[in-house]
Amino acid sequence: MDVSDDFIRPRSSSDGEQRRARRRTARRTAALRRRRAAALALVVAAATVALLLIGVSDGSGGARPRSLDLVTSHIAARTGPASPIARVLTAAVSPGSLPQTRAYPSGTSAHFESLMASLWAGIVHDSLARAMAAFFPKGAYVQLKAIADAGSDWTDRLVNDYGLDIAAAHTLLGRGAAHASLVAVNVKASYGHWIQPGVCYNSVGYYEMPNARVVYREYGQLRSFGIASMISWRGVWYVVHLGAILRSTDSGTVDEPASGPGRSIYSGTC
Repeated sequence: MDVSDDFIRPRSSSDGEQRRARRRTARRTAALRRRRAAALALVVAAATVALLLIGVSDGSGGARPRSLDLVTSHIAARTGPASPIARVLTAAVSPGSLPQTRAYPSGTSAHFESLMASLWAGIVHDSLARAMAAFFPKGAYVQLKAIADAGSDWTDRLVNDYGLDIAAAHTLLGRGAAHASLVAVNVKASYGHWIQPGVCYNSVGYYEMPNARVVYREYGQLRSFGIASMISWRGVWYVVHLGAILRSTDSGTVDEPASGPGRSIYSGTC
């Protein structure tokens, strides 16, 4: 009888609590495994893209560099630019760490438009940090410039001037800055020209694009100003001088502000 009584005795509430605790632990463990697997997949994907960007065999024993913007734009189009994998892939390889190519940049690609949107956000908010995505990468400048301490020159001169010009363009927008909208950045493709190595203290060649036009709308009026100089790295245009290439004072400049879209004029600058 004792055995029978034990067999039909109801389980205590503590038994139920233990079962629920075990289920909670199992769910947490499964979630942790899924997160680890997702993180590993991102790392593997990033490493794969890094190898593609550094180069793949072209069948002749050499390496053919891949364009960072082409790969990342493709991934972003498939997964969304804000997806974790797109962010990891974009950050996987800095374009400035890769070698230059002779690929001619597009002034109409989705990647270029994204960079110009960053430039515009920096101007609207008077924020150098927001505009830096559109600026020529430091690693690329160090590779390109045949001068002593090119890294300091990039920071102390180029970035400093860029910040001053961002502030000057913000002042141009005035009180309507928050309501101004970017219409386009007009790049005249025929103005692009290749700067040979050894010219202008450069050890690496690049394309230069003078006098692109930033076209925007403010209070219903179409207006514009110029980008003094953009240069290429791996088939992408980056701003290197926004308001002016040369300046006599440590102050910001707006390049040729105008009503309407303005007009680009060719100049064979470095």
